Amino acid sequence: MLAGVFRTQKKNGTPCYRSSITYRSKHISLGSFTNELQAHYAYLEADRLLKNSHITIANAVFTNFLLSHEKVVSLLNFRDNRIYIKNPIYMFRSYFHYYLTADEIYKFDIDDLFYFSGHKLLRRGGHLYVNDYGMQVTVLSRYGIRNFAVAGRDYVFANQDPYDLRYENIININPFHGVQRRSQNGTVSYDTHIHINGDCRVGNYKTLYEAAIAYNKAADFAKQHGISKNFPANFITELSKKDYEKVYADVEISEKYKKYLKKAACCT
Repeated sequence: MLAGVFRTQKKNGTPCYRSSITYRSKHISLGSFTNELQAHYAYLEADRLLKNSHITIANAVFTNFLLSHEKVVSLLNFRDNRIYIKNPIYMFRSYFHYYLTADEIYKFDIDDLFYFSGHKLLRRGGHLYVNDYGMQVTVLSRYGIRNFAVAGRDYVFANQDPYDLRYENIININPFHGVQRRSQNGTVSYDTHIHINGDCRVGNYKTLYEAAIAYNKAADFAKQHGISKNFPANFITELSKKDYEKVYADVEISEKYKKYLKKAACCT
């Protein structure tokens, strides 16, 4: 067999060839290939990447490699940073890049390295997520951003770069359920809506906390009128229990919403 290659077979008995390389006492699998020569070329590519310092993460043209872009990134990171990570991560001093594709590169804080080393970054329907304990968890939820939040309305990127997912770059404008920030003539206020058979307007409020608590109060009113929907609660950890109760007692709910609840109760 050629260097770096061993022959094996698939479950159906079809022969295939696996390629691997050992570097710094680490045995690294390079993948499975249809013929011996292809597997050998993959081995030679890996050997060149690990020994040729002129090939850098910045100038690597991934389309020129037989190896996948994920494997190229892993090998270059291992060569330069002495840490082998299966996921396509390249480390810098205070952050790292995650190469979702050769052209789609996300930047994360180095504090998140352990998490993303063990959780593969995926994309579906425009959302980034990872599989965590059998559940699909959106990446933005790590920043307190709700699943259906809208960029530019509920959260913004400080440097306008949506690929920069460092904590300092993400500003969570509306962290609460049912709340939307409104800016009119330089004045900021917060609209609260609650979804029953459609969006019902609860009111407009001067502060984010008032709007969030108004949502909780509107949900309590709905339950009192026999609407057994599972409304998510807004948790405001910044307020003491006493301060929360005061805001809850004082915050006004629109009369139109109250009338809607009475009508809905009569129809049930």
